[in-house]
Amino acid sequence: SAAPGGGGCTPAGGGSVPVLFCFSVFARPSSVPHGAGYELLIQKFLSLYGDQIDMHRKFVVQLFAEEWSQYIDLPKGFLVNERCKVRLVPLQIQITTLGNLTPSSTVFFCCDMQERFRPAIKYFGDIISVGQRLLQGARLLGIPVIVTEQYPKGLGSTVQEIDLTGAKLVLPKTKFSMVLPEVEAALAEIPGVRSIVLFGVETHVCIQQTALELIGRGLEVHIVADATSSRSMMDRMFALERLARTGIIVTTSEAILLQLVADKEHPKFKEIQNLIKASAPESGLLSKV
Repeated sequence: SAAPGGGGCTPAGGGSVPVLFCFSVFARPSSVPHGAGYELLIQKFLSLYGDQIDMHRKFVVQLFAEEWSQYIDLPKGFLVNERCKVRLVPLQIQITTLGNLTPSSTVFFCCDMQERFRPAIKYFGDIISVGQRLLQGARLLGIPVIVTEQYPKGLGSTVQEIDLTGAKLVLPKTKFSMVLPEVEAALAEIPGVRSIVLFGVETHVCIQQTALELIGRGLEVHIVADATSSRSMMDRMFALERLARTGIIVTTSEAILLQLVADKEHPKFKEIQNLIKASAPESGLLSKV
């Protein structure tokens, strides 16, 4: 078990290191691999206290420091190499998800818009045309685009109507979530990313799992309702309801594009307006949100 003081005692060789994980009134001894850093500590907190942690809050991880006899904010680059005591502290202010979008802090995620899904996904033609318009908007505004394709060997590439010119990353995957190591590395290369605009298929599988992983990493997620669908409208509807309750913003392509330009005087406003004027088909998709 972990020492109550923590901080500077009992160096460990390899293997695992005992750590006391404290959250609210709870304190649970556990262990992490030697050399674990911030991400692994957060994962451990979630595995121990996930049912008590409100993911809408921001948190600080603190380490008990013997020299100060109190907790200090986890030092930058901290790695666990000896027995210690850490705690997760929710910040007092609840984060209100305002959903303000600016091109410099936004990335577009286009999920699995592939040929083999065409006959199966409801309103697929409509979400293709809206997705294409979003990608044109991203190019006009200089917004990075990350694209995934679910098992393209079996399910085909992204549909031809969608122009992936200039995409930062086009990646095959087998995992349902788009949050792959290569995607995380690409996000880390983009300074100041705050918001992810997410669209594609299927709403209740890859979109839902991607959105939940992204908000778990502290990013704000906007799902474009007129550019995401499923084989079943019931699956789609309940996924969007569930995601909205977790603080994810369910919105529309027009709202996204106009929020990104923000002003009629924006140099790209006319071009964005022209994209919007080629308006989405009246498919009834949005009546099924």
